[in-house]
Amino acid sequence: MNIEPFFVSGMLVALAELGDKTQLLSLCLICKFHKRAPIILGILFSTIINHAGAAFFGQIITGTIGPDVLRWILGLSFIAMALWVLIPDKLDDVDVKSRSKNNLGIFITTFIAFFMAEMGDKTQLATIALAAKYQAFEMVVAGSTLGMMLANVPVVYYGKKIIAKLPLPIIHRVVAVLFVVIGVLVLVGDNFKI
Repeated sequence: MNIEPFFVSGMLVALAELGDKTQLLSLCLICKFHKRAPIILGILFSTIINHAGAAFFGQIITGTIGPDVLRWILGLSFIAMALWVLIPDKLDDVDVKSRSKNNLGIFITTFIAFFMAEMGDKTQLATIALAAKYQAFEMVVAGSTLGMMLANVPVVYYGKKIIAKLPLPIIHRVVAVLFVVIGVLVLVGDNFKI
């Protein structure tokens, strides 16, 4: 069993998620509701469904696009994601208001808010590209979901203390370099192997 898709997906998504709007959303949710379990479960289930759809789409496009065109699309996509990572996210278009304070209401609020915030986000697009590259649906979904959880669960538990201490500009630059390296390797590599 090849664990590279799991490892690479988890690492890239976890790093790309640092300072992302969904991480800021985690902070907003815990400050508003003060209940960890329903927020964490909402993040988990939303991510699984969102990234499964992204990975499914990624695998479909590999069957409809020739390998040379796909290599260029994937390589340039990774390089574009590198540039996108350098643009800081702001939580300005996600509504986290909810009148419910019970666990189910908090779970539903988190699920919907996370699902909507992830639509078209760099981690969702990275999941599409990783699934297209590796053709390993389960490993990419599991890895990208783990990456999201690794980045968001500590925020739910430790919130403002973590965010204040992270050197986000440096982390964003490192992630951008990783995306560029993968993009270049895809462009010059054979069979999309790193």
